[in-house]
Amino acid sequence: MKIALIVNPRIGAKKAKNLLLLAEKRLKEANIRFDLFVTQYHGHAAEMIKNMPLPEYDGIVSVGGDGTNYHVLNGLLKYHNDTELPPLGIIPAGRGNSFAKDLEIYTEEDGFAALSRRTTRAVDVCRFTQDEDVYFFVNLMGLGFVTDAAKTAARFGWAGDLSYVIGVLYHTMRLKFHHLDMEIDGYIISEKNCFVEICNSRFTGGNMLMAPAAKIDDGLFDVVVLSPLSRTNLLATFPKIFKGTHGDNPAVKFYQGKTAWIRTTPKKALLPDGEIFGAAPTQITILPGRVRYFS
Repeated sequence: MKIALIVNPRIGAKKAKNLLLLAEKRLKEANIRFDLFVTQYHGHAAEMIKNMPLPEYDGIVSVGGDGTNYHVLNGLLKYHNDTELPPLGIIPAGRGNSFAKDLEIYTEEDGFAALSRRTTRAVDVCRFTQDEDVYFFVNLMGLGFVTDAAKTAARFGWAGDLSYVIGVLYHTMRLKFHHLDMEIDGYIISEKNCFVEICNSRFTGGNMLMAPAAKIDDGLFDVVVLSPLSRTNLLATFPKIFKGTHGDNPAVKFYQGKTAWIRTTPKKALLPDGEIFGAAPTQITILPGRVRYFS
């Protein structure tokens, strides 16, 4: 067995070095050969895969967070859509590692163990549009308050997991709403809105259980819609997301679907798999079992 190991050095030089030493040990023990690819800039993973000879590999493995996996996924589906894709793997070394949790991969050792087992499972993919182009995500994609908070959090990366809390508090103080027009499998929603999350998996921001009922292989995405609420109500509801009980608030509504169309006024930025990219309007479609992941 031979894999392509794609490492995002933004996880930190010391951490990357230690992980490579661990990779050499664990992969050798499992009789897995690997070629090492180190990204040099944001989005480089997708460009690497564009020119990668896929038939040479039995797996493509990202060493990083949700963003690294996002770029690997898009490189495969945008540039090799008509070919048989090798399974994907994740060594969770980023800040959030939300999607890996639905594969029951919580640590780097879990990631290597999944590779060693050589067992894979089919996973749904969400496709979304930007003008005439298409992109893909497997974790979730948000807009509104969640994206605004993520933009602010990106400026406080040194604070680790607290960075998103900082973003939430900052935008709670400056709380604004937008108009949302959304259609989910023919069901129309037109109202003022705080945020929307289109969820293929359950977690966001590491340990926040955004969509407790979401499954990565049910052929559906879960939609979480937060209607306008007061600052006090928002602050009281936010801690509940870590247990997945935020749905107790009547301002939180859950839906499921296979296709969705979204437009906002004003235009709101999108947050696919933790990457700030694109803006509404967009159309989202579920692609059941489109890829396989080591698990």
